[in-house]
Amino acid sequence: MAESYLTVAERAEARFEVQGSEFIGHVAPVETVDEAEAFVEEIYETYADATHNVPAYRVRASPFREYSSDDGEPSGSAGKPALNVLQQQELENVVAVVTRYYGGTNLGVGGLARAYGRAVKEGVDAAGVVESVPHERFTVTVEYDDSGSVRGLLESADVEFEADYEAEVRFAVRVPTAEGAALRDRIRSATSGRASIDASDPE
Repeated sequence: MAESYLTVAERAEARFEVQGSEFIGHVAPVETVDEAEAFVEEIYETYADATHNVPAYRVRASPFREYSSDDGEPSGSAGKPALNVLQQQELENVVAVVTRYYGGTNLGVGGLARAYGRAVKEGVDAAGVVESVPHERFTVTVEYDDSGSVRGLLESADVEFEADYEAEVRFAVRVPTAEGAALRDRIRSATSGRASIDASDPE
């Protein structure tokens, strides 16, 4: 997989009507298949009264995962057109769900395909496309005496992290994959090897 990839910048939605049917395209950036499935489930629950909720996602995993479903629409009229938009724009780590409220007029397979594709495209446009790089996560556990130097090191490295101060101090770190090994080495050096570092998870 390429070092950098395109994804959406944030969660967003787009709404429009076609011959009385309302379509709502929801999109969001995700980092795992579990996050994509959770977003789909959230939309299903929020819009449980909708006629259809059509999901599609592309996630950088091992192996790469693509998924779509017609959710009761005629075969090939909904999920595939939704996924096609993500493929054509070469978006990864992205999930889309198109909600449809039926308006009484059948749109036909072609009309449905255009509407579902449009809903994803307008949702992506609303979210904005950004370039991202693969990240990984790891956890650093240290005694209080070492926590200040580790925190300072993480802040100076300008990486995302969350600190949990209990009996020991745990730092949950998210770092670009290309920088992960060097950062872990610096943490070990700063703590004279006292830091416990859990295995990293690629994104």
